[in-house]
Amino acid sequence: MSTALLTVSDIRKSFGGITALDGLSFTVRQGEILGIVGPNGAGKSAMINAVSGIYPTDSGSITMAGRDLTRLPAHERSRAGVARTFQNIRLFGRMSVLENVLMARKEHVLNPLRSVFSGRRRQRVAEAMRQLEAMRLAAKADWPASSLAYGEARRLEIARALANGPTLLFLDEPAAGMNDQETALLIEDIRAARAGVDSIVIVEHDVALLRTLSDRMVALHYGREIAEGSPEEVLSHPEVVRAYLGTVDDAH
Repeated sequence: MSTALLTVSDIRKSFGGITALDGLSFTVRQGEILGIVGPNGAGKSAMINAVSGIYPTDSGSITMAGRDLTRLPAHERSRAGVARTFQNIRLFGRMSVLENVLMARKEHVLNPLRSVFSGRRRQRVAEAMRQLEAMRLAAKADWPASSLAYGEARRLEIARALANGPTLLFLDEPAAGMNDQETALLIEDIRAARAGVDSIVIVEHDVALLRTLSDRMVALHYGREIAEGSPEEVLSHPEVVRAYLGTVDDAH
């Protein structure tokens, strides 16, 4: 049993009368790829937003490597090593592919003018190019981000998320909108990204992708965990099958 990198304990989040997270608890272990599965409305994206600091939680705790992140704002959690992508691609379309990665670096966020004129720019460019190389985008470093194909734009989001050398990477539905060929390439990209972080959490509807990549899976429904274990155990769990497909038992 490997050490827990992230521990989420009994977090709750409501929006008015709607409960998005209902006492959710789970762990992310050091060195693993954890797959998160669940039907629409299960709380998957709310969970990522809560862990990354976009949503403040109503109660519960979030710790990573022994550090309490619960009350930290999103930028502090990013500095602590939490990175994420989004369901909807968020790129700077008029900027080059390389500039998109450089913009994500914390030196630029803290002091954009200094980052442009600093003598260390060459080093930062080299580091950004390594991220693009890992995502097979180095040849298009000077292209406008808006010119990328859909799958390439997804890969650029991953490269940008890796720009600051995070400890933990959350991928929010990275295969959304991809065809089979693009998804197959994405699987290779995520495997390549694994070398640069301690752990990865993938929230995804593509069960085949999760089955291929996940060391372990957690299933959510109505903002709480309903199953945890190997991909085979989780995907065959009665509550998971019921949540996705519905059964006669749901009427009782």
